Amino acid sequence: MYLERWQPRVQSVSQWDPFVEMADLHRQMDQVFGEFFGPTPFRMAATEALWSPLVDVHETKDGILLQVELPGVKQEDIQVSIEGDTLTLKGERKREGEVKEDQCHRIERSYGRFERTVLLSSVVDANQVKATYRDGVLEIQLPKREEAKPKEIKVEVA
Repeated sequence: MYLERWQPRVQSVSQWDPFVEMADLHRQMDQVFGEFFGPTPFRMAATEALWSPLVDVHETKDGILLQVELPGVKQEDIQVSIEGDTLTLKGERKREGEVKEDQCHRIERSYGRFERTVLLSSVVDANQVKATYRDGVLEIQLPKREEAKPKEIKVEVA
């Protein structure tokens, strides 16, 4: 067993989800008691429960970049949509093969469906959004509207 420093989850861009917090608590309890009790069907079933991919959001003068960690998710299992001022990311990470309980010692990766929503500001041009997927990372580029980009104003001598 090892000690792990607690780090608060920072999700300033997305909506708070109590189920994600419960899953984190469950994971932490598994870390505390998992060594003692060993694998159980309940803990194995929890890996099929709701999970949420990690998202980084960066803003530049030209737009907003979302980077979403989706290791093990196939490109055809990812859906990105924009409705109004909300970007929705849906998908599923499928388990490869069947795991028998008597052969399993530990399952820490999560599988199953996921959904994340990100509230967009009005500066984003929804018609120009591009998404690319490579090496388990989905990048979504959200360019700003021209009127929202910073403009330099030349100061003249009077």
